[in-house]
Amino acid sequence: MQRATLNFETLLEVTNALNSQRDIESLWRVIADQIQKVIPWDRAGITLYESNTDAFRFYAVITNMASPALAHDSVIPREGSAVGWVYDHRRLHIRGNLQKEQVFLEDRFYAQEGLGRMINLPLLVREHCLGTLNIGSVHGGEPDPDDCKFLQQVATQIAYAIDHVLAYQQIKQLSERLRRENEYLAEEVKASRNQRLLVGASSSFSKVVELVKAVAPTDTTVLLLGETGTGKEVLAQALHDLSARSQKPFIRVNCAALPSGLIESELFGHERGAFTGAQLRRAGRFELAHTGTLFLDEIGEMPLETQAKLLRVLQDGMVDRIGGTQPVSVNVRLIAATNADLSAAIQQGTFRADLYYRLHIFPIAVPPLRERRADIQLLAQHFLTQIGAKHKRPHLTFDPQSMARLLSYNWPGNVRELQNVIERAVILSSSSQVTVDEMLLPIVRAGRAVLTHQPESLKDLERHHIIMILERTKWRIYGDQGAANLLGLNPETLRSRLRKLGIRRPVSRSSETSPMA
Repeated sequence: MQRATLNFETLLEVTNALNSQRDIESLWRVIADQIQKVIPWDRAGITLYESNTDAFRFYAVITNMASPALAHDSVIPREGSAVGWVYDHRRLHIRGNLQKEQVFLEDRFYAQEGLGRMINLPLLVREHCLGTLNIGSVHGGEPDPDDCKFLQQVATQIAYAIDHVLAYQQIKQLSERLRRENEYLAEEVKASRNQRLLVGASSSFSKVVELVKAVAPTDTTVLLLGETGTGKEVLAQALHDLSARSQKPFIRVNCAALPSGLIESELFGHERGAFTGAQLRRAGRFELAHTGTLFLDEIGEMPLETQAKLLRVLQDGMVDRIGGTQPVSVNVRLIAATNADLSAAIQQGTFRADLYYRLHIFPIAVPPLRERRADIQLLAQHFLTQIGAKHKRPHLTFDPQSMARLLSYNWPGNVRELQNVIERAVILSSSSQVTVDEMLLPIVRAGRAVLTHQPESLKDLERHHIIMILERTKWRIYGDQGAANLLGLNPETLRSRLRKLGIRRPVSRSSETSPMA
């Protein structure tokens, strides 16, 4: 009874010791002393099975022997070894007279050390064997059966502890790997954003880049002005990345996409019970952007009552949650953008003049793509590479006629439209040479649609596009600046299409005597 109580108390101490460890070495050091309280030993060790080598490695060895033959990190093959037999059979094995009989590979090493007996026990976790617990002593003979039962209980606790330690170490390694990957991806994203910012060599865009680099390190409010699709959000991201707040949040809000009844809650947050459905307190975008940057896109669409609250945040740096009683202090760098004429909106009474002057501290006018034609080829090639990588189709190129079409088009949708056209062209192209067919480009001239009605068919659309090119070339078909070259067609093919589509040059005094060149 006294022996059973002692074994129980020792097992409890072992279990408590196991639960507090996070690596195998410290795990074994803690439990070795506990085992010796009940079972005297001269050598104790733990081996773990490694499937890639089909062998066992000693991960913990404690010995009283003067010259241990199998020390820490020693490797024993599964075939022909005692630990391999225990692993395969899932039960303990005892050799009580090592000095006279060596049955397995490692027995002769134990005999050389001076051991007389070795007990090997499987480390089982739900019928899965992790390795073995090995207890050796100088004295030979058969051990007490109760001692063996106790060792089996200890082996079970050790097995679960090792399983938990290995899982903990794996999670730790994965967390560290994830952290490194996140840092790498963050740098890649940052580099990608900066790369997108620098795509362009025209004088008009170079001036924009100079302004961005000048104001980015400050906390000055910036107002980005320009048509839809000119890249205002990309410039806002670049302003944040080049600032001292680059490691802090960058929060985007599209004022035109939020219903007027929700925009205040989204920007400033609300308290629980502030309105129907507000079951929890919610921080607004200003609070989420604290110490970072808040980008308000399409700010010209913001309701007047919200504009008044925004003005207070800009003046005092304080946010009032809906239903709140105490203002919340925020430290936010604001970047706003609009494609609207805010001066005209002030005259119409839809935009506050005082807010306009708060925002208009450092305006940057982003030029439309038609005013930076020198950048079209650079941007097109950049998007082709980017979209090719996205669709796992590297090394794509444009055919010469496609680039001519891109350069001659007016791009009312600006950079965004260029990107969309190239993506459509990549999807439709079956080879590594991408063709931007004339059918991918809407028919526009001088920023205005040529058509007075929407084409009802592809044939109708093709007819009007060919007429537009012919008018641009003064109905010249041949030559580098001829319509056939701009359309990417053989001149005779173009003549055939003109006959098929019933296209004739309008009759005039000059055309009556001068056929199409």
